[in-house]
Amino acid sequence: MTAGARQRQVVFALGSNLGDRLASLQAGVDALTDDRQIRATGVSGVYETSPVGGPDQPDYLNAVLIAVSPLPARALLDRCQAAERASGRLRVVRWGPRTLDIDIITCDAETSSDPALTLPHPRAHERAFVLVPWLDADPGAELPGFGRVADLAASVDDGGVRRRGDLNLRFSRWGARSSTADVAGDTPEPANRGR
Repeated sequence: MTAGARQRQVVFALGSNLGDRLASLQAGVDALTDDRQIRATGVSGVYETSPVGGPDQPDYLNAVLIAVSPLPARALLDRCQAAERASGRLRVVRWGPRTLDIDIITCDAETSSDPALTLPHPRAHERAFVLVPWLDADPGAELPGFGRVADLAASVDDGGVRRRGDLNLRFSRWGARSSTADVAGDTPEPANRGR
């Protein structure tokens, strides 16, 4: 990390519907935050969600991780894809089942129309499995170009999004592992589904 590099807020959506879904989400959080290049500042509860699009498949667990990083968006995408590969993800069927999926939803107010990395995420504004956990992690959040996440979440059908109070993710903010309760000072909440 270069001295004086500007820290930008990054919102990641994580999802898993194969294998040990919670362990896969936790592995994604751990892989992203395993050094000081991406520093977690918050994590949503865990949500179980019905699949959207693609073939018939099992329900997802989803969560949103909020972090700060000086890394450029492309380097963040590389980190996401490395975490997915480490979890055994194979890209065979578009919107098909996966051990781990990590999407960059926003990288500050950066915009990009690059097909490899469109920012903000082009479908985030219509996906309850992203919006509901994001609202959980950051009630004042805004999706650049679309408005307040609270308003967007209220405008989509969230019937397939169920909070799992029995599950939670942990992250290391300053090198020591903390649960959501330890970091946020409240009850641990479950993670959401990200695709």
